[in-house]
Amino acid sequence: MNIGPYALANNVFAAPMAGVTDRPFRQLCKKLGAGYAVSEMVTSRRDLWDTLKTSRRANHEGEAAPIAVQIAGTDAQMMADAAAYNIDRGAQIIDINMGCPAKKVCNKWAGSALMQNEALALQIVEAVVAACLPHGVPVTLKMRTGWAPGHKNAVSIARAAESAGVQMIAVHGRTREQGYKGLAEYDTIAEVKAALRIPLVANGDIGSPEKARDVLAYTGADALMIGRAAQGRPWIFRELTHFLATGSRLAPPLVLDVKRLLLDHLLDHYQLYGEFTGVRTARKHIAWYVNALPGGDAFRSRLNALEDCRAQLAAVGEFFDALGAQADRIPAPADGLRGPADKQAMNNDKKTEQAAP
Repeated sequence: MNIGPYALANNVFAAPMAGVTDRPFRQLCKKLGAGYAVSEMVTSRRDLWDTLKTSRRANHEGEAAPIAVQIAGTDAQMMADAAAYNIDRGAQIIDINMGCPAKKVCNKWAGSALMQNEALALQIVEAVVAACLPHGVPVTLKMRTGWAPGHKNAVSIARAAESAGVQMIAVHGRTREQGYKGLAEYDTIAEVKAALRIPLVANGDIGSPEKARDVLAYTGADALMIGRAAQGRPWIFRELTHFLATGSRLAPPLVLDVKRLLLDHLLDHYQLYGEFTGVRTARKHIAWYVNALPGGDAFRSRLNALEDCRAQLAAVGEFFDALGAQADRIPAPADGLRGPADKQAMNNDKKTEQAAP
């Protein structure tokens, strides 16, 4: 499929996730079979564009095309300016965030909160499309099914966005009120697909090859977007694309291959963030990799005490060497979704971001 002039390698995409889909992670997902990957959301507030946090989020050094940047905000002109700012820095596709359920985003009426105000949402879409049009940059939109179970307006917003010039829409099968609780539903996604001519991407709770096949068949979606199931399991993209193409499952990856992938990922991560922040923000990624592996819980406790990159790299290498002595391949996960221990890793990462220089 295509987004504007860009032909995508396949229809299994990496979803934008704040604090996760930075440039090293996006590059890894693309290397392991993702046909497309979207950046973390970049703020539309001009006063924050020169901050270290935004500069890292807007880093695309060495990233394979197409480079897609997600922007977030509540003011149409500010969002248009943010689109132009990111295009100047290499963005080839601009994605509008209308799906983030985080309180700190929604309390400012950004993210999925915009779905409560369809007029404002459409003003933003129109302004961003107008800003991107002279550059030949396509605009996409990611949203939820609605604000609450009694307020599902994804179909009406999707139709208006398509009429305004948006070229692809992704829908997460939950309302903002749900957050990530409960189960994603696909009836609304199917309704959105039936209402559109542009490509529709299904997102939410897709963690196995069979689930990927079933969601595509049920919704009629053109593509899938994988979020939490890729955390610590970035090879899920090649697993899904292989299964969708052949109907057969790939064997789980070799332990030593995962060791090499993770060590390379960590080196790239440190290069972007530096040692102080890098060693701390890497903890969540490592925790996701070792989730449910033999000895993983004890290793996570040890990992949190390490505060320099060399020690962290050595510990990861030793862990996977020991695992490789017990089994050739990584155990297959039940569903690819994360658990409570990893939520704590994310909370620790947020504290690190606040404390970082």
